[in-house]
Amino acid sequence: MKLFMFLISIMALFSCSTPPANITDIGVFDEATDIGQVKIKGSTVYHPETQAYTLTGSGTNIWGTSDEFQFARKKLGGDFILTCMAHFEGDGVDPHRKMGLMFRSDLTGGSVYADAAIHGDGLASLQYRPEEGAETLEVKSELSAPDVIQLERQGDTIIMRAAKFGDPLTETVRITLQLPDTVYAGLFIGSHNPDVSETAVFENFRIDVPAPEGVDGYQNPSPSRLELLDVETGRRKVIYATNTHIEAPNWSRNGKFLLYNSGGKIIKFPLDTINPQVLNTGVAQNNNNDHGISFDGTMLAVSSHTDLGDGKSGSIIYTIRIEGGAAFRVTDNAPSYWHGWSPDGKTLVYCAERNGNYDVYGIPSTGGKEFRLTTAEGLDDGPEYSPDGKYIYFNSVRSGLMKIWRMKPDGSDQEQVSFGPYNDWFAHISPDGKRMVYVSYPPTVAPGDHPHNKRVMIQVQDTDSKESKVIAYLYGGQGTMNVPSWSPDGKQVAFVSFTYGDPEE
Repeated sequence: MKLFMFLISIMALFSCSTPPANITDIGVFDEATDIGQVKIKGSTVYHPETQAYTLTGSGTNIWGTSDEFQFARKKLGGDFILTCMAHFEGDGVDPHRKMGLMFRSDLTGGSVYADAAIHGDGLASLQYRPEEGAETLEVKSELSAPDVIQLERQGDTIIMRAAKFGDPLTETVRITLQLPDTVYAGLFIGSHNPDVSETAVFENFRIDVPAPEGVDGYQNPSPSRLELLDVETGRRKVIYATNTHIEAPNWSRNGKFLLYNSGGKIIKFPLDTINPQVLNTGVAQNNNNDHGISFDGTMLAVSSHTDLGDGKSGSIIYTIRIEGGAAFRVTDNAPSYWHGWSPDGKTLVYCAERNGNYDVYGIPSTGGKEFRLTTAEGLDDGPEYSPDGKYIYFNSVRSGLMKIWRMKPDGSDQEQVSFGPYNDWFAHISPDGKRMVYVSYPPTVAPGDHPHNKRVMIQVQDTDSKESKVIAYLYGGQGTMNVPSWSPDGKQVAFVSFTYGDPEE
């Protein structure tokens, strides 16, 4: 009996993962170890300054009936989405080396698993083992050498998506695979050669838990991540994660703080102390995600749900000193949703419903008579001045999809400026006026709707071009980037992503 138990212990040792090492430096993961009997020990290193992961691993292969590789993982249950940018370091030795995202039922070499794999020769595929110890199966993607990969679990359905950075994610394959409710999920690398190690870098790794079926983002708001996005590289950094729902960051003109809304309040978020504080907004106490800072940095406009008397209420625009204080009511009529200051600070532009149609309106920032700037049937929303004051950009459904348009400040010369098959919302113009960023929904979302809890993109586009580029792939939507959020130097934008899981992940 003692010999039998000894043999069982030895078998368990070699069929499972090796003991974890350096577990204090692996970011969101619970463990990072080698799977199988690798000859060269692997490693996982987390880089807090960039929030990137470097994985080094060896191993014969992730294939056949048993696997050998380095695996950084955590236990996850239910439905979730893994997304990352990834690349190999160096030329490598074997063209079949592979790295990517993985779900695994256990830590034995022959475990049931599914992965989104990028190979050294550029092959991208979804690999999976349908039963314990069975042969690995593979579905190859038509896309070669993607920079961005995503692996989603929806019950027994596993979906792989991939993209070259700058292009939208496309679904490459979906399979049916029975996995336990709780699986090991994370990043992997294998060298396809037991005598060498390979290294890969993973950036923008996110674990997103989508809203359960039937959950409404307004009635059951999600936890949130406040993120900064490098517009050139697409690299993201989470600067604040909270179980509270937050929305729509503005970046201050002096670059020192952000403002966002949460629970009807405007929150000031100093970038040096990371200490959120409620801003005094006077009588404006039910603020939504339509707010922003004047070009000179001295004033804040907010849209706040207001009691109008006679049992009526609606969104009204107010202005407040940037340091907080009394709120001055600008609009008489509701609903009115602020979206832009004129560069000279004399005019506000906003979306308003009047007589059953939503259009773009303007009004003096000191109050007075509002004036209508668009008259097309359907929704016109999100007006924002260019920094030189020559244009007002807005989004409109008049072409059949929600698209970005622009016009002269008097409403003349209205022209469409974004194109493609997606629904584009809320164009924000860079401080130098040369670029704009906006949120794009898939065409499966109704053009006039911008809900929470969707897989969306942030795109960037030169203001003198029709071509756009995807710079962020995220779970978000309503509240992600409704208002101006460029950094003063024009290098970054702030936005919010959502998850119904742990926002720290």
